[in-house]
Amino acid sequence: MATATLEIEAPVAARPAAPVFRVVNPWIIALTVTLATFMELLDTSIANVSLPYIAGGLGRSFDEVTWVLTTYLVANAVVLPMSAWLSRTFGRKNYYMACVALFTITSLMCGIAPSLEFMLVARVLQGIGGGGLAPVEQAILVDTFPPAKRAAAFALYTVAIVTAPAIGPVIGGYITDNYNWRWIFFLNIPIGLLSLYLTNRLIQDPPAFTAERMRLKAEKKQPKIDVPGIALVGLGSAALEIVLDRGQIDDWFGSSLIVKLVVISSICWIVAIWWELRTKDPIIDLRLLKSRNFAIAVALLFLFGFTLFATTTMIPQVLQSLYGYRAIDAGLVLGPGALVITVLAPIAAQLVQRKIVKPQVLLAFSLTTICASMLYYSGMTLQSDYTHYALARAFQGLGYGFFFVPLNVIAYSQLTPEQNNRASSLTNFFRNWGGSVGVAFVTTMSERRQNFHQERLSAALSPSNHALQQATNNLTQQLQAAGYSHADAARAAALNLYEQFSAQTRMLAFMDCFRIIAWTAALALPLVFFIKKFAIAGKAPEGH
Repeated sequence: MATATLEIEAPVAARPAAPVFRVVNPWIIALTVTLATFMELLDTSIANVSLPYIAGGLGRSFDEVTWVLTTYLVANAVVLPMSAWLSRTFGRKNYYMACVALFTITSLMCGIAPSLEFMLVARVLQGIGGGGLAPVEQAILVDTFPPAKRAAAFALYTVAIVTAPAIGPVIGGYITDNYNWRWIFFLNIPIGLLSLYLTNRLIQDPPAFTAERMRLKAEKKQPKIDVPGIALVGLGSAALEIVLDRGQIDDWFGSSLIVKLVVISSICWIVAIWWELRTKDPIIDLRLLKSRNFAIAVALLFLFGFTLFATTTMIPQVLQSLYGYRAIDAGLVLGPGALVITVLAPIAAQLVQRKIVKPQVLLAFSLTTICASMLYYSGMTLQSDYTHYALARAFQGLGYGFFFVPLNVIAYSQLTPEQNNRASSLTNFFRNWGGSVGVAFVTTMSERRQNFHQERLSAALSPSNHALQQATNNLTQQLQAAGYSHADAARAAALNLYEQFSAQTRMLAFMDCFRIIAWTAALALPLVFFIKKFAIAGKAPEGH
């Protein structure tokens, strides 16, 4: 009998012990992973309004300190497409916790930075940590919630990715005005520590994901490292991000550095696409784009990033440069949009889950509304007040509230569970690049269009123009009556009229940008009609 027992137990002992999975409420998991993602997305915009204070604190010029933003974005762009591969190699939970820990530690480093060089190193490391948070969170949400309930999870994710960049300038402005710019980084430390604690206690890798890693470990097989893919994607992403972030500052193709970086980025990405489609275990799985629904979804996610970040960047610029708003006041204009999205995203989730409205219909409504809201913005004048802009942002939020939830349901509709991890990396990759392109577009186009309007209007406002002469004379007389000498009054009148002229041309330039964004959204609308039909159903996951 003892021999029989040995014969039965020996094979069992030879196998690796199966992990025990606790069943945790999926909403607790969703809130846990959203916490760190919200922190990271907040950090992408919170530092923008603090740059002048950072420059003063570190004794450097404003142009030098803009690298605080660029280095973070570059590191983020390099790591983001690799996050799926890294989580498979090291384990999703392990990789996620490493990202949170690195982001938290480097936030402390940024806060205590004694010099710009120290700050830039810390920001690079912070970008590396932050780059993995959003893709891994999305993969965790997809695996935690069954297909029939994913829409609700995506609603929470929508609130995080839209609200964080919107309130970043408000929080950043408040902190720098009332405390010290270093606290915009110290703010991340308690959030990061809480996220680490909750993640360690509550999050586990999915059973199938863990079983596959254990099998490979038992067989002493490790995923092959895609060294060429890492090098090509990393270098191509870094070069492209610097081009987009520094292009307008350095006069685009008037700068030899920008030209070189464009060439490097183009070559790297062409070769990377060729290589990634041929290799067995690519760093980014472009073959997922063979799924029509997924391909359409990532194209629209690029548009989502483009329109959201373009307007989130442009609206505060309009209000601060033309209306004299403080940074915190300009940020508050973005608040109604975030509030509308917070209210509507759960409603969109219920409409999709209960099959009341098809995701395609919600998506078409959303794109139409976004287009209409941009056209509404384009009708603003220098007499428009806070109410007009707040209502316009709320109108824009109406579109976004019904955009992200159905779009993510569509993105994963034709994919298998094994593809979810790689898919989340690609969706965030396209959304982030859309945001980078949107910011670069606004920065460049607003200046180019202002130059265009200045040239066009200057031709009609020659010194001999009767209306201009009359306005100059009237203003000069008013200033003389106020006590100015004739010469000083004439100079002040000319300067005042030039400032009015400059404000008008800048306003026209911003309105042109809104129109272009509107037509971009309109041109994307036909993509909705190419989405393949799919059923919204599914069983609950095995547990986390």
